[in-house]
Amino acid sequence: MNRAASNKQSDHLYLFIDEAGDFNFSNTGTKYFVLTAASKTRPFTWELPISSLKYDLIEFGLDIEYFHASEDRQPVRDRFFGKICEELNEIRLDSIVIEKRKTGLSLQVMETFYPMMVEYLLKYILDKRNISEYKGIIVLTDSLPVRKKREAIEKAIKMTVSSMLPPGKKYKVLHHASKSCIGLQVADYCNWAIFRKWERSDNRSYELIKTCIKSEFDIFAKGEIYYY
Repeated sequence: MNRAASNKQSDHLYLFIDEAGDFNFSNTGTKYFVLTAASKTRPFTWELPISSLKYDLIEFGLDIEYFHASEDRQPVRDRFFGKICEELNEIRLDSIVIEKRKTGLSLQVMETFYPMMVEYLLKYILDKRNISEYKGIIVLTDSLPVRKKREAIEKAIKMTVSSMLPPGKKYKVLHHASKSCIGLQVADYCNWAIFRKWERSDNRSYELIKTCIKSEFDIFAKGEIYYY
């Protein structure tokens, strides 16, 4: 493949989805659950800067295999967010924010709750996009070790995407280990920043990425009933 062909703008829309928070619906769990999608077409201009950062850190003395916001040290986060900020005009972020104590009892089951929230997120994103511009949609999530969760999320994504695409429009749902996919690592970091804002009122990282956040929907904002 020649260089001109490899740099050609892709005709597929990629959605990298990440989550933060737990499924413990009690006072001992997280207050919020957040789902974020980072959407972009190729080329992925973040690949080289973030890959170079990884090897810079290895040469500095760190044993780092991949980036994961909740596990990385703050100096590593600072460097990673610095690279993201250089690519802000290339990324679109959309988030669904759920205050868990406002979640009705019938929804406090992972196999029901998770697919429904993913459906809300995808419907909003796809509704705001001119889908006719793209040859296909590719949705990527981190590998899901729990079989029921994997099956539920895959069913929700497929039903939502297929219902919103014109006939003949192709789509794929893939579950890749985040360590193998820089796009998922970008989504992880951005979602972590949004989650920290809501969960701990920590806006430090959020301020760095807020210009590329197109939607941040508190889905139960009008809810007045607390279930625990």
